[in-house]
Amino acid sequence: MNDESLLQTKQLLLAGAFSVLVVASVVGAALKLRFARGRSHTVIDNLNSRIKAWWVMVLLLSVSLLAGPTVTVVLFAFMSFVALREYTTLCATPPADHTVLAVMFYAVLPLQYVLILGGWERLFEVFIPVVAFLLLPIVACIGTDRDRFLGRIATLQWGVMVCVYCLSFLPALLALDIAGFEGRNVFLIAWLVIVVQGGDVLQYIWGKLLGKRRIAPVLSPSKTLEGLVGGVATATLLGASLYWVTPFTPLQSGLMSLLVCLVGFGGGLVMSAIKRDRGVKDWGTIIEGHGGMLDRLDSLVFAAPVFYLAVRHWWAR
Repeated sequence: MNDESLLQTKQLLLAGAFSVLVVASVVGAALKLRFARGRSHTVIDNLNSRIKAWWVMVLLLSVSLLAGPTVTVVLFAFMSFVALREYTTLCATPPADHTVLAVMFYAVLPLQYVLILGGWERLFEVFIPVVAFLLLPIVACIGTDRDRFLGRIATLQWGVMVCVYCLSFLPALLALDIAGFEGRNVFLIAWLVIVVQGGDVLQYIWGKLLGKRRIAPVLSPSKTLEGLVGGVATATLLGASLYWVTPFTPLQSGLMSLLVCLVGFGGGLVMSAIKRDRGVKDWGTIIEGHGGMLDRLDSLVFAAPVFYLAVRHWWAR
């Protein structure tokens, strides 16, 4: 694929995404006017908040598609920084662990993305689960607080794993060497974001239309079996229809969609469990009306490493 064809594909993908968002925004506004009549309406307001969040996601996706690999890696590093800040704020890290926080934010996080930018695939894959996981408790031992040492360190390690390590697998897709797909790896990021995030929205819509059987009523009352089946099935068809921007066949694209949507659903439940444990509804307020960065990335952070490893094992050289 030459540069002109590559640019046209990017433009076509973005034009389709923005067109869908425009239609969704108009429908959301019409529903608000017709049924809510200017008053608060839980379902319609939630839907419109999700559409607003999607505008943010698509704008970020546009940057990834058009700005080049370096800007893309920096963008995801920034997203990791915001997500990690939300996580550590919510977990109320004690002063004794502030040195550990400094190492997490200003050493582990940037170095992880430097390894990705430099193409050091093997180092990037083991740096956090091996080096960082050993380093953080050593740094914590320098402090004077011995209370709940294991629990405090496990909490911080989990934060690095979710907010930095798992999320970094998205820009790491740029480094994969796939025969006949050179220069187009950024479409893998776009495909994954569209399928997983689209699956979340579709699960919500199907759940509101047909949902009766709650899967985890304590953790996430809005997640139903009908919503899961309908949303995953529809997102699978969506992913299969976008096979043309991937190295997959339509069948392979559909199967990959099924995999990442199911893993993403599990990720959403896990992140909801952490929020319930902390006694909050949202991770933050960075996206007006729809929580923080982690509220938008909860499914992606689980789906990204699974997708990366699947592509690397079956398609990369």
